[in-house]
Amino acid sequence: MKKLGLIVNPIAGMGGRVGLKGTDGPDILEKAIQLGAKPQSHARANEALKKLDSLKEKIDLITYPEKMGETAAIECGFSPTVIGSLTSHVTTAADTKKAAKDMLDLGADLLLFSGGDGTARDIYDAVSNSMVVLGIPAGVKIHSGVYACNPERAGELAVLYLKDKAKNVREVEVMDIDEEDYRKGILSAKLYGYLRIPFERRYLQRLKASSPAGERHSHEAIAHEIVENMSDEFFYIIGPGTTTRAIMQKLNLENSLLGIDLVHKKKLICKDLNETELLEKIGGKKAKLIITPIGGQGYLLGRGNQQLSPKVIGQVGKENIIIIATQQKINSLHGQPLLVDTGDEATDQLLSDYFKVITGYRESIVLKLTH
Repeated sequence: MKKLGLIVNPIAGMGGRVGLKGTDGPDILEKAIQLGAKPQSHARANEALKKLDSLKEKIDLITYPEKMGETAAIECGFSPTVIGSLTSHVTTAADTKKAAKDMLDLGADLLLFSGGDGTARDIYDAVSNSMVVLGIPAGVKIHSGVYACNPERAGELAVLYLKDKAKNVREVEVMDIDEEDYRKGILSAKLYGYLRIPFERRYLQRLKASSPAGERHSHEAIAHEIVENMSDEFFYIIGPGTTTRAIMQKLNLENSLLGIDLVHKKKLICKDLNETELLEKIGGKKAKLIITPIGGQGYLLGRGNQQLSPKVIGQVGKENIIIIATQQKINSLHGQPLLVDTGDEATDQLLSDYFKVITGYRESIVLKLTH
């Protein structure tokens, strides 16, 4: 009987919709809770586990107590082997590391974990490349290559591996950023090591590709196209990224680079809005959303911009989403479609369509968006 380890990081992803860009550190976690942040990783783990339904009687699912995996496993119909103990109602990196070591000692064939880049770092610190692991994406910032495209794909790939139908194992990068710098608008990812994962390209998230230094003129051309066509009738939600920053620079407005800003009549209304603030500002008004995909990965929603929640998308309307990307960024996707992973199946389905992507001044292409 194969052994599947399961670890859920209960706090992963909680800083996203409230605009905190992560939950590293107790002070930030407390602030996220005060702002009304809700756990994300438990539901994401459930989505993955549902794909393992056919293996319920054929594997031994090993997990930690309560919110670190036991609850999710039981909700999905498993009878897990629960090990370890929790010393506090708030879990820490030490809990994740101890759980991973315990599952290594018990000979888990695969360790499935729900979290973000910080969780991947903890797993790496605990087991290095001594076991095969796979990440369920649940964090705010996900740069590491250890994660599946979405929870469903994580579950599907886990099934293939446990049934010996995905035999290719490869070492991939564990990346993370400094959240304090990130909140100041400085994005710099660091390589921490490598973890071994079942490698089936179609199930896995690609690494983020940085914008080349020579893209400035492309950014300016896109900004000129957007600004020229702005209407005073609409509020404009400006998503994060260097491509969207060029629009704010063209308007001579401050911007938060890695946050969500709001513009009306070419004036800045608010900077760095969280989900609740954004919904309050655009309630009952016409709004357009300007966003750009992550280079190399292709994610348009669900990675680093969780403030743009399904509620916000519903308020704006699918027809009012404006996608911008330089040709270099499109090329970095190597023919792969754009992706969404909002955490809401209905929203992801709604957005699965073909969209125009503005690539320059009076230049555009049409790309498929999927989930």
